[in-house]
Amino acid sequence: MRPQILFPLFRTVDSLPGVGPKIAGLITRLAGEHVIDLCWHLPSGMIDRRASPRLAEVVDGQVVTLKVEVVSHSAPPRGKGPYRVTVRAPDGFFDLVFFHAHKDYLERQLPVGEMRIVSGRVEHYRDRVQMPHPDHVVPPAEEAAIRKVEPVYPLTAGLAPRTLAKAVAAAVDLAPDLPEWQDAAWHRRRDWPGWRQALIQAHAPTDPAGILPEHPARERLAYDELLSNQLALLLVRRSMRTVRGRSLRGDGHLREKVIAALPFALTASQRQALSEIEADMAEEARMLRLLQGDVGSGKTVVALLAMLNAVEAGCQAALLAPTEILARQHFETLEPLARAADVPIGILTGRDRGRPRQAVLEALAGGDLPLVVGTHALVQEDVAFRDLAFAVIDEQHRFGVSQRVQLSAKGKGVDLLVMTATPIPRTLALTAYGDMDVSRLTEKPPGRKPVATRAVPIDRLDDLLQGLGRKIAAGEKVYWVCPLVDESEAVDLAAATARFDLLERRFPGRVGLVHGKLKGPDKDAVMARFAEGDLAVLVATTVIEVGVNVPAATVMIIEHAERFGLAQLHQLRGRVGRGELEASCILLYQQPLTQTAEERLRTIRETDDGFVIAEADLKLRGAGELLGTRQSGLPEWRLADPVAHAELLQVARDDARLIVERDPELKSPRGEALRLLLYLFERDAAARLWRSG
Repeated sequence: MRPQILFPLFRTVDSLPGVGPKIAGLITRLAGEHVIDLCWHLPSGMIDRRASPRLAEVVDGQVVTLKVEVVSHSAPPRGKGPYRVTVRAPDGFFDLVFFHAHKDYLERQLPVGEMRIVSGRVEHYRDRVQMPHPDHVVPPAEEAAIRKVEPVYPLTAGLAPRTLAKAVAAAVDLAPDLPEWQDAAWHRRRDWPGWRQALIQAHAPTDPAGILPEHPARERLAYDELLSNQLALLLVRRSMRTVRGRSLRGDGHLREKVIAALPFALTASQRQALSEIEADMAEEARMLRLLQGDVGSGKTVVALLAMLNAVEAGCQAALLAPTEILARQHFETLEPLARAADVPIGILTGRDRGRPRQAVLEALAGGDLPLVVGTHALVQEDVAFRDLAFAVIDEQHRFGVSQRVQLSAKGKGVDLLVMTATPIPRTLALTAYGDMDVSRLTEKPPGRKPVATRAVPIDRLDDLLQGLGRKIAAGEKVYWVCPLVDESEAVDLAAATARFDLLERRFPGRVGLVHGKLKGPDKDAVMARFAEGDLAVLVATTVIEVGVNVPAATVMIIEHAERFGLAQLHQLRGRVGRGELEASCILLYQQPLTQTAEERLRTIRETDDGFVIAEADLKLRGAGELLGTRQSGLPEWRLADPVAHAELLQVARDDARLIVERDPELKSPRGEALRLLLYLFERDAAARLWRSG
């Protein structure tokens, strides 16, 4: 149970004054559904209203606050043009300007002859000062209601700045005083405020330094988030280590059959990773290992061989993938290899219903199905294994700790291997996978050719289409990835549909389109026609849709490549070059390029090493953007920036290790406070672990 002192922070945002259902929906989309989410939604800028200069000294674009007398109202002739209200400041006249104005409302707000305090941005128009749409107009008695330094928050369409600011202020007011969970000596040395004070200060910057990551209040909150992350990871790790595992040692007879059936020899790093995994499986303690490898480095084969080690020992193994398409792709890769070893393998996804699903469930429960691949459907309550001993989770960043725990609970002392093809910079690997031993696949399997990468301006589209025509005539296939235009799927879809229409006119009957709105069976039908059928070009709006293995695909075109992150470009490029033919990746870009975009495209042309690319991406974009975009696939940080706060991350790691060594049950006074910290950052899975031992 969440501690009672935190209840006010976990109410839904519609419990805040002035937040009705419509506003609540917008806030939820922007920040989250709970009051605490608004507390974590920090300002990205500030408006300083303290300036009250003489009119002769004002600068265009300056925000000023002035005491004025209302002199006259002037409505536009025939309602066309701006409505002007002339006011007198101590040293001259200027105009307040309103577009699409309501005359009655303005006459009530600004009665002629009365004094008002006005605050807003000023500019010169025909040598006269004017203030278009003042932010504040109040009688002098209410001047205190104008915040002289106002935080500016990231917004979403339809949400007014003032509405959001009021909701955030109400959320911060609900923050209780909490006992200090930081190490006393460290806290003193940093001279940081307490938690509630830091929250208040972070939402009330008094100068531009107040919104920088190194401001003491922001540093304090960032460290709290990093500490909760590291502590949760280590508690999960400790729990997995203390729950007794079992020693799994196969005799190798199934693995030998699969290795003999492979069209290539295992690379040195695949063999190294396998020996590390097998050594872990042989231990009595439970395994928790990360297998990190670039696109095409052969992780799936390593996973299968490890799963067969468990099958040889008389147990079952499962592979959990984040999407239907990835699960089916894994199944298609593994099925012929499992067949070569005479081992049955099944698949279970949300789309499997009725009798086929029932047959898989019965085979798993009875032990007749030693291997299974699936999506979240594998962790549903009605899925039972006779003896699950080994589980693989693919693209771990898409699953929370809770799914790890749920899958592990399907067996006794389950060994866990998690895989990712996202090349993760070392700094971020610590935040995402700090609780795991790591094996890295650093080589490509033999026969994988480098992909020729070129950057082409979009105004050379016609030349590109001519070249494509020649490729298609030769029987080659092409991916065409459209960018995420904005947060609106409708706009993304419109852009992709327009591109599809153009290509379909050029290559009639040979172009397919997949996007997020397509239903599973329809999507699979298009993918199948592209992989084995008559479609030569596949237009895709979302990156994961192209996560299939199509050896005939030799060209990857990434439209508006300047909008994608480096790691993303690298992942997409890895989808081609899987067959015998030379492959190419065309980065279509819109001119002019920013310096960062230019640097990004240069890096992707010069190297195909995923880890080099990930480090470069981090330097170019910063963790905030790298972690915060829809395209990134890594943990999202609300307060911490693992680049700006790299030193704090290391301290949090060391601090968490000491806490778990000295007070693993979190029973000391500091331990009790740390429980609150875990709940505050919703690390509930870790909280459940120390409650249940």
